[in-house]
Amino acid sequence: MTHDDQRPILVVDDDEIILSTLALFLADEGYAVVTAGNGQEALERAARQHLQLILLDMKMPVMDGWAFAAAYRERPGPHAPIIVMTAARDARGRAAEIAADGCLAKPFDLDHLLDLVRRYVAQS
Repeated sequence: MTHDDQRPILVVDDDEIILSTLALFLADEGYAVVTAGNGQEALERAARQHLQLILLDMKMPVMDGWAFAAAYRERPGPHAPIIVMTAARDARGRAAEIAADGCLAKPFDLDHLLDLVRRYVAQS
């Protein structure tokens, strides 16, 4: 199964296992996926491609999720929705800090992730 809209989903996380697991899972579901290990890499990917969704970790080296979100939104649009992925106790609070569109508390269920992805991809 592939989706008609092949604008990629950007997965941003400094944890290689999470990054590769999510990339493989989403690709298996038919989504185009690009990955970045930190916010700086993510900005470079976003500059080259029109994204349909960003799954964003918050605590990363080089450039964290807060700095990425601020820099990404300063660029000319359109902007993809951002879903924050965080192990922080208050995932919603972290998401609100950067005006994210949604949040996932780590560890999360892959079915829950897929439900969120489908919801935001359908809107874009």
